[in-house]
Amino acid sequence: MTISTRSSILSDRHRALGSNLGDWNGMGVAWEYASDPCAEHDAVRTSAGLFDVSGLRKVWVRGRDALAVLDQVVTRNLKVIDAGKSAYGPNLTEEGTICDDSIMFNLGNDEWLLVHGSGQCMERTEESGAGRNVDIEFDDDLHDLSLQGPGAVDLLNAHTPMDLPSLGYFHQQKTELFGHPVILSRTGYSGERGYEIFAAAEHTVDLWDQILGAGAALGIMPCSFTCLDKIRVEAALLFYPYDMTQATSPWEVGLDWALSRNTDYRGREAVMALRGQEKIKVAGICADHGEALAGGELLLRDGQQVGVVNSPVYSHRLGKSIALVHLRPDAAAVGTQLRVEGDISCAAVVEKTPFHDPEKTRTHA
Repeated sequence: MTISTRSSILSDRHRALGSNLGDWNGMGVAWEYASDPCAEHDAVRTSAGLFDVSGLRKVWVRGRDALAVLDQVVTRNLKVIDAGKSAYGPNLTEEGTICDDSIMFNLGNDEWLLVHGSGQCMERTEESGAGRNVDIEFDDDLHDLSLQGPGAVDLLNAHTPMDLPSLGYFHQQKTELFGHPVILSRTGYSGERGYEIFAAAEHTVDLWDQILGAGAALGIMPCSFTCLDKIRVEAALLFYPYDMTQATSPWEVGLDWALSRNTDYRGREAVMALRGQEKIKVAGICADHGEALAGGELLLRDGQQVGVVNSPVYSHRLGKSIALVHLRPDAAAVGTQLRVEGDISCAAVVEKTPFHDPEKTRTHA
């Protein structure tokens, strides 16, 4: 049993909703509620769902050398990310493989907010910051709420002085929400238009209650990590260390678009040398099965192993069992017929991803 060393200020709210708070990234998070995760899923797709994603690690990077330090840590060219904008990208080992992924928020005046998952991004940042004019501060008092779905913009806009509809994709602004100081960011992990709300612990419980109170009549509801897994797989959004690991390169998991050719980030030469050496490719499959696959099953083509199942879910909205998988590049073409073998055995076919909103018109609306 993993013992959590971090705690969300919303833990009592999650317990009241039926969660036993399973560990992720050192924090007790709401893996499930007493509510039906399918109803939570529907809320995200039709109205909005509120998630507590404070298990993400939040790190302030401040000082004259902040940009130079972060430009070494992420594969994006942060020099073109102006104040008020953010950028997502992988973080690499010296061998050019992925050790984490993160979003870098430029708040202006040499202040950045780094938000990352369960990998080594903060350690890499501290290493790159050694001896430089930069202050790196892990901040677990800063909480992260995520309101995702088409109804998010109107609800939040009614309770903030800023013009929220005009906030661009991957833009953020310091403002107030329900009278509390926050950073509102147009980011998320859902395949929907949504917003992340960064706030100090002292404001977070009231923000949670106010959002759910104002949104109840609109069908907005609290959502669990079980729901989050369903919607992010539908949207083909990767999760470290399942869909990408230290054994994979950005070329193998479809993140080559995030590799800047104009910055000298750590692992750059190594990752460029890995181009054309892809052993696997991230793909999506639909399994001929009435429930979610277990995960870890082997994928066979003509009796030969060509891949493995990483992130399986059953989508009641799509009416099918889907999964993100690793496949040999020669077996990853859409339409390829496969056999699933393991705890569950069945036929499967490679499908185009994202499964939900393949043109991404909803996130970019």
